[in-house]
Amino acid sequence: MSTVAVDWQKKKKGPTLTNSLKTTKLIIVTKFQILVRTGTAGGPEGPPLIFWGVSIMSKPYLPYGQQIQKLIHDKGLIINNINYAERMLTDIGYFSLIGGYKNLFINPMTRKYVGGTTFEDILALYHFDEELRTLTFSYLIKVEQKIRQLISDSFCASFGESQIQYLSPTNYNQNSKFTNDVAKLINILDYHANKNTEKSYLVHQRKVYGNVPLWVTTKILTFGQLSKFYGLLQHRQQSMISKAYSNVSEKALGQYLGCLTLFRNVCAHNERLFSHNLVQREFPDTPIHKKMNLPMTGSMYTVGKRDYFGLVIAFRYLLRKDEFLLYKKSLKKLINQYCKKSHRLTKTDLLKHMGLPTDWENITRYKI
Repeated sequence: MSTVAVDWQKKKKGPTLTNSLKTTKLIIVTKFQILVRTGTAGGPEGPPLIFWGVSIMSKPYLPYGQQIQKLIHDKGLIINNINYAERMLTDIGYFSLIGGYKNLFINPMTRKYVGGTTFEDILALYHFDEELRTLTFSYLIKVEQKIRQLISDSFCASFGESQIQYLSPTNYNQNSKFTNDVAKLINILDYHANKNTEKSYLVHQRKVYGNVPLWVTTKILTFGQLSKFYGLLQHRQQSMISKAYSNVSEKALGQYLGCLTLFRNVCAHNERLFSHNLVQREFPDTPIHKKMNLPMTGSMYTVGKRDYFGLVIAFRYLLRKDEFLLYKKSLKKLINQYCKKSHRLTKTDLLKHMGLPTDWENITRYKI
């Protein structure tokens, strides 16, 4: 049995063999097993049978000490305090810390750290992102709470407070493409209204009043479920909700909620936030995009659509003015504090990775 490297070429249907192994995240190898045919029981003699298979080898596990040595000797990272570095890796994890935040400090040609990069540089960026998640999450919750209340208010104003109403599919969008989604939402609501025993407020309403009104049931729904709920409402209820925001249409509000749900998940799961970009969703175009003269490619804006600045613009429309000013002040302070702590990454570079234009603070100069 032998092992050789495989070079997967995009223009060809199959792999071609190369003479040397290339450094990749996953090592793909082929195994050839040659079985010699023999004349047996009348079976035909002939050339050997060759069995070909592919196996994928993942990165091996390394103890923290070996991880640190690899960073120093193979990657050129400066680690002044090995004990401290090992403690941080133990608390955070190599994948979350190094894997999550190394890219801004790596030379793409050599795949080694830019000269002078220290472990503390990576850690400082991690802590900046950690504080950014905390700040962002606190304001996402404000948007979530308001939407939670607006949904229950608009629905109950139209159909009443009986749980029978929100468990009836006739009170939702009747377009056939939403039939399955409406059924799924009602199943969730039915469980909380009639079966959930983990939340005392649900049990209390059920036992004392024999009815769990929507403003109680929605309390337990996730941001994603609330976003779906809004999308399944009839146009009249969506219109009532969107009017609570200045210059936000029913469609745009649905887009905002879908995008904010994904950013909320990033915060909740401690994933990298500052450079996060949406893949299948984007924020709607707004007058803010035009007034700030944001860069475009053709008719498409290149910032403020899938990046963190898109979230900033969403907050401008969905938060109260006083809330947004506090958020903006805190974000500005957080960015400036990081730039003072670490000189390895310039403020211009940091803003670029966040999708923030250099004059992003001017966002409050324009009316919405």
